[in-house]
Amino acid sequence: MRTATIARVTKETQIELTLDLEGGPSSIEIPSGFFTHMLEAFVRHADVALTLKAKGDVHIDLHHTIEDIGIVLGQAIKEALGDKKGITRYGLAKIPMDECLVEVSLDICNRPYFIIHGEEAFAGKAGDIELDLVLEFFRALCFNAGITMHLTVYAAGGPHHLAEASFKAFARALKEAIGITGTEIPSTKHVL
Repeated sequence: MRTATIARVTKETQIELTLDLEGGPSSIEIPSGFFTHMLEAFVRHADVALTLKAKGDVHIDLHHTIEDIGIVLGQAIKEALGDKKGITRYGLAKIPMDECLVEVSLDICNRPYFIIHGEEAFAGKAGDIELDLVLEFFRALCFNAGITMHLTVYAAGGPHHLAEASFKAFARALKEAIGITGTEIPSTKHVL
């Protein structure tokens, strides 16, 4: 069973998260309508199950809450993958959403790195969040999951579509990378 349950409690946030990489029903209760929509897109396109309850110091803004969700989801991905035996390891997805086109390329290699090609596109707001929080979320997730990820913006337009294309591209790339296609650890080092 490729599942993980993680809790994180700080002065700024309280998060409880369960992830099942094999799919199933999901429930997301967080203090952001737009970010809920993004996580629902992630769940659907990655074909995973996510139960998430998060509270945070949203009277300040959503930064701490969204970043900490990224931390906890990254930790859950890493734990649920275990020794990574048999996974595909690499994932690539290019997603169009009307005027936007975003690609995510990732490697589940335990060498965390996150780079954005076209970072200037992540300005302004989408729904109830500042768009740069999308990048903070992915950065926190990658560094806690041990993922190298390149997010490339080929075409940007409306902030809603840019964020949604990013989440869907990440989801599709992750789905490919976590797929079981072998029996060995996919590395010449025999460890990831």
